[in-house]
Amino acid sequence: MSNGPLTLSARLCLLAWDAAGPAAGATAHRPAPVRAGALVELARRGLLTDEDGIATPVDLDASAGDAVLDGLLELVRESCPHPWRTWVTLRARVTFDAVREQLVADGFLRAEKRRVLGVFPTVEYALERVAVVEALREETRQILHGALPVARISERDAALAVLAAAADLLDEDTCDRRIEQLTERAGASMPGLASIVREVSTAVTAGRAVAASP
Repeated sequence: MSNGPLTLSARLCLLAWDAAGPAAGATAHRPAPVRAGALVELARRGLLTDEDGIATPVDLDASAGDAVLDGLLELVRESCPHPWRTWVTLRARVTFDAVREQLVADGFLRAEKRRVLGVFPTVEYALERVAVVEALREETRQILHGALPVARISERDAALAVLAAAADLLDEDTCDRRIEQLTERAGASMPGLASIVREVSTAVTAGRAVAASP
């Protein structure tokens, strides 16, 4: 998949942005999949592990070398122990805002200062590299629809597809069997990682259902 250097959380932020459309502030309501991506990224890098369902830092001095991931890692270290599902939503806006600013700095988004009613200052954000996001969406869609054999999909891309489907970022249905295959693929090289992906994706789906209820 293109844009390899982008973290899972950054990719999910871009997919959510595109799905939300151009309305100012629309993506502020999609922090859960971005946080879920950051949690999975930390687990993939061996910085968070699962201990009886609790997201647990492996090393108190380790660093991811990424400002967003290190910020979340520090938050987990300084907080009371919580299950993975709790971390998907707990102060998730902090991670979303950090990812958004990172994407602005990298040129994927642009920030535009405006004044509401000509008085109150505000900042609106818009996609800058639209073609990149469109390509990302199409590649993720192909993974979800089975255009590629699971064995040929990278573990990271499989995780992205599972989380994107859980958040309904592509506005399309995917069969449960394909999702389960991709979940197993996402954790193929690390014991317990598939369970973590399954846990956080379930939390994302549950949060979406709550948000959609009257």
